[in-house]
Amino acid sequence: MADRLREARSGGNSGRCGVKTRVALIGANGHGRWHRRRISDLSDSVELVGLADLAPIDPPPDAPAFTDHRALLTETRPDVVVICTPPHTHLPIALDALDAGCDLLLEKPPVTSLAAHHTLVEAVSRAGRACQVGFQALGSRAWTRFRAALDPSLTALTAVASWKRDDAYYARSPWAGRRTVAGRPVVDGALVNPLAHAVMQALASGSAAGAGRPRLLEVERYRVRPIEVEDTAFARITFENGLTLLVAVTLAGEDFIAGEIEARGPFGRALLEYPTDRLALPGDPALVEVPGRTDLLTNLLDHRTTGTDLLVPLESTIDFSTVLEALTLPDTPTPQLIDVPNSTIPGINGLLRLSADTLTLPSELGVSWAAKPDRRRLPVS
Repeated sequence: MADRLREARSGGNSGRCGVKTRVALIGANGHGRWHRRRISDLSDSVELVGLADLAPIDPPPDAPAFTDHRALLTETRPDVVVICTPPHTHLPIALDALDAGCDLLLEKPPVTSLAAHHTLVEAVSRAGRACQVGFQALGSRAWTRFRAALDPSLTALTAVASWKRDDAYYARSPWAGRRTVAGRPVVDGALVNPLAHAVMQALASGSAAGAGRPRLLEVERYRVRPIEVEDTAFARITFENGLTLLVAVTLAGEDFIAGEIEARGPFGRALLEYPTDRLALPGDPALVEVPGRTDLLTNLLDHRTTGTDLLVPLESTIDFSTVLEALTLPDTPTPQLIDVPNSTIPGINGLLRLSADTLTLPSELGVSWAAKPDRRRLPVS
């Protein structure tokens, strides 16, 4: 029975007996170029059967190109679809791909609301397909080792990152820096797009430690440009068992901090630099690289042919969608504008560190430009 189920999921003998899995990419520009390279790397086992993008595809396409993803699905009949389009377009494209009988690799953030999350989970189940979400740092060996060090004795979690984004970043697309487009939520704030991996990695750490679901969000959001979303944010999240997670991130930083997840408890401290796969477990004197990541597309292909568990199934991202929705509701305050030279907040890196060390928000630390936090109970869903 298990073999027959796997055969049905894989669309017959795709990936077996020399038959390549047919893969299509929707959203071929921007980050889609990375996916094109990854698909090319897997050319021994997959065939790129089509690309779709509303804009001319650059560099020139190496497969049939479409401007309408529905035409791509009809004409190329892929087994797997990689979706790398703006977040507010993910749900309708994913539903169309499921209707066409495809498994999905869906870029983060997967959807823009809890309702959309539940709709997509139900559609995936109804179609009998698979949906992997592109939080690729959850495929690393460093994460596996870090996760193994977590247990219910955990007393605090923190996430810190300091990046620098210039004006070109906010000119990259019509939805960059926006809260809504054509009445639909757009997810481009620091917490839920560029630094979404920090938030997801930290939430997954709480789950791994047995902390339960996130139940309270207290967040302060700031911006240094005339945009509608935050480029700097401090979020304190409380889990069901009382565990506190403090996320402190910025795109207006000084010295670069790639992205750090720290876990504290009676065991000491464990630190994971998730973009670089560097890890320091309790007692280690310094971060050390832990080589090895399982590529999420490869994992999805293995899931289709052998039943290997998905590393980031859609269901596992429910906590992220819960926090995302609380950050993007229509009544959320517009981020506080900070008037600074060169779009860099003086002293921000020290403040990120202090906030994480003390689990406190800038307004509680007496920072002159700080605004009162927005506090929200998170739904049980």
